[in-house]
Amino acid sequence: MESNIMLAKKLNDHWSTGLLTNINGSPVKNDHNKDGFLDMPTGRQFNIVNRWKYEGHNGWIIQLALKALSDKRIAGQTNYDEKKDKFTTNAYGLGIDVQQYAATGKMGYVFPNHKYKSIGLIVTAVKLNNNAYYGLRSYEAKQGTLYSNLIYQNIIGNSFHKFRTGLSFINESFKEMFNVTPYQRRETVPGAYFEYNYSGENKLSIVAGIRADHHNAYHWMVTPRLHLKYDITAQTNLRFSAGSGFRTANIFAENTGLFISSRDYSIENQINNYGYGLGYEKAWNYGLNLVHNFHIGENHGSISLDAYHTKFLNQTVVDVDANPQQILFYPLQGKSFSNSLQAEINYSPFYQFEIRLAYRWLDVQTQYKNAVLEKPLIARNRGFLNFAYSTHTNWKFDFTSQWYGPKRIPSTLMNPADKQMPSSSPAYMQMNAQISKKLGKKWELYLGAENLTNYVQEKMIVSAENPFSPYFDASMIWGPINERLIYAGFRFKIK
Repeated sequence: MESNIMLAKKLNDHWSTGLLTNINGSPVKNDHNKDGFLDMPTGRQFNIVNRWKYEGHNGWIIQLALKALSDKRIAGQTNYDEKKDKFTTNAYGLGIDVQQYAATGKMGYVFPNHKYKSIGLIVTAVKLNNNAYYGLRSYEAKQGTLYSNLIYQNIIGNSFHKFRTGLSFINESFKEMFNVTPYQRRETVPGAYFEYNYSGENKLSIVAGIRADHHNAYHWMVTPRLHLKYDITAQTNLRFSAGSGFRTANIFAENTGLFISSRDYSIENQINNYGYGLGYEKAWNYGLNLVHNFHIGENHGSISLDAYHTKFLNQTVVDVDANPQQILFYPLQGKSFSNSLQAEINYSPFYQFEIRLAYRWLDVQTQYKNAVLEKPLIARNRGFLNFAYSTHTNWKFDFTSQWYGPKRIPSTLMNPADKQMPSSSPAYMQMNAQISKKLGKKWELYLGAENLTNYVQEKMIVSAENPFSPYFDASMIWGPINERLIYAGFRFKIK
């Protein structure tokens, strides 16, 4: 069950406000493949966002937002009872309890006599608590974030040459407890940046930027970026982008799916005493994009070609191939990269009928302990097809089909023969469809289905019959786990 309520109100000439809420819940236990485990978690989620906006006639603009999230889920074996079985071997269960609160304030001033000149301040504060458990293991995490960004924008000579500069500051604290081992760190990063934007009368546009940040553990980090756009013709343009970035990997929060198993984790080859001891991640990104808009008679369409390359200089490697009973975290020793090619065609053969066709090729490889391997559970080849049609009688029809090529499955050759998975998954296709009908000005009804072909992964869990054995692993999901889902609902506009 799911419900969304969205309200908006203009209070006067200056103030307006909006309230967005989402409530969803899954109270019913389903086990269609009869493996003894729930196909999807039970639980509920509450989401609420309240926004306020002030727009004065004297150049001042103020925006405020308050956000709150509460998410509680339980999964595991169908006979699992959290009150009786938590942290016991009576039945396998897992649960999460996430609470997040955020407040954001934006204040800006546009100079009345110089609309191209402005100054703004953004301040955001976030608090997150996560209490989770996976079988006999517990995970507790607390994160507090304070972020501020001061932005000044002006021109150099004329409006062809613009610049944006400012100061930023982020202060984050992380406290985690995995089983009985504590991990904590604080990231304090003041920084400054400058961005130049050229958009003249010729066919070339340039955005060039550079920022320097001082990290409390990694010291000075300089990250440049460049975006170029060239209009080959009025219908065809070419874009190029390049840049770098850095971050600290959150190895537990980003890999929770791997802990739904009996795998032990190990942090190896630590290079310092900060955080997890694995250092920071840094990568360079390069991209090309070509877009051509065309007309066939009165019908319009576009062709888009994309090519992107990411090269990691530093990276935290998550290795689940070395041993099927372990998760290894260690710094990259060797090469790691991602190549992506995508072709997309959008075409409208007649009024209010849109066709979108896309193909994507991904090559993601990393140096692991034993060899350079494709990143597991990522399809190298993907296809996408969408039809969207609407009528003058307020009917809307939408059909989407996605095709996924084979994916590499982490090695389980060290397991007994009956506890092994194949080395790769088969290719498969998913289809979704939705029909909606608008009734008058206030009502809209919709009916849809997901996974129309009812295709699901056959063997989802290794050693499902014995979840506390050393071979239990529910993390190697390469395909759909939910059977065909049919849904219906309505939208109602109060005013």
